[in-house]
Amino acid sequence: MKAVYGEQQAEHDPQFFLVKGQPRRSTEQPERAQRLLAGVARCGLEVVTPDEFGASPRAAVHDATYLDFLDCAFSEWSALPESTAEVIANVHPMHRRTNYPHSIIGRAGWHMADTACPIGKHTFKAACVSANCALTATQQVVDGARYSYALCRPPGHHAYADMAGGFCFLNNAAIAAQYARNQHQRVAILDVDVHHGNGTQGIFYDRQDVLTISVHADPSHFYPFFWGHANECGEAEGEGYNLNLPLHLLSGDGAFLSALEQASHALADFNPGLLLVALGLDASESDPLRGLSVTTPGFRQIGSAIADLNLPTVFVQEGGYLSDVLTDSLAAVLEGVLS
Repeated sequence: MKAVYGEQQAEHDPQFFLVKGQPRRSTEQPERAQRLLAGVARCGLEVVTPDEFGASPRAAVHDATYLDFLDCAFSEWSALPESTAEVIANVHPMHRRTNYPHSIIGRAGWHMADTACPIGKHTFKAACVSANCALTATQQVVDGARYSYALCRPPGHHAYADMAGGFCFLNNAAIAAQYARNQHQRVAILDVDVHHGNGTQGIFYDRQDVLTISVHADPSHFYPFFWGHANECGEAEGEGYNLNLPLHLLSGDGAFLSALEQASHALADFNPGLLLVALGLDASESDPLRGLSVTTPGFRQIGSAIADLNLPTVFVQEGGYLSDVLTDSLAAVLEGVLS
């Protein structure tokens, strides 16, 4: 098992984060990667740099207008008089019978779901490298590795085909899943982040070739609020191929492992050729976002449960923010997988 990480990802350093109306520094900080790399080192994994896959895998998942926006948003925003140091949307049309705007201010609102995804000078480049990490790790498994780990930062599972949100810009797991479809008729994504993988769900919601499963804190009282409820099962050809397993806030190891057991039955029925795990570590009892309360031994059990699925598996890093146990949490998952 190898880990994949690119140093250019550290150049993305978002500053703005709005919490209950209060501006704060974003919790999606570059230091996260260093703590995760420490977990990788503890498990003895070799770290390799990502290969360059070009624009095609991104374009296979994301709309062309959205990719163009991500590419030019910072430069156009910076040219505005009295603009902020990051692109931060302040108007959101929700795409209801509206015309696509020409102004960068309007386009920011069109393509950014919230204020948790400010775009800085290096954001798009870092997001592209992050996606390449997921693709490189996926290629390793396609080539015969049993497991691989992609240290993706910025994360991706809140990004829709045409919209950023929740620290995410390019949907790394979705891009990797679509890429894996070149080799496998069926691919599955198991999201274990504390937040629902709403962007991933949205991308595959009407498809039956990619099964999406998300175990997360109940969105009735937790981000992303509007998506992630148990009655969201897919539509058209995708009906029955999306499974949401919301958990009560601050529920611990037992509830999470029970949900994973339910997910395992769905995965066995689907029988994918490759599994992508959207690996959020923010379900930790020590995570600053405090949605669930999984312990470090619980993360080891989660890793073991995923290994018991007996599937070629790519771990794609999602959330997990600065705490004293972030390194321990990743190491515990990997130890559970490899033991």
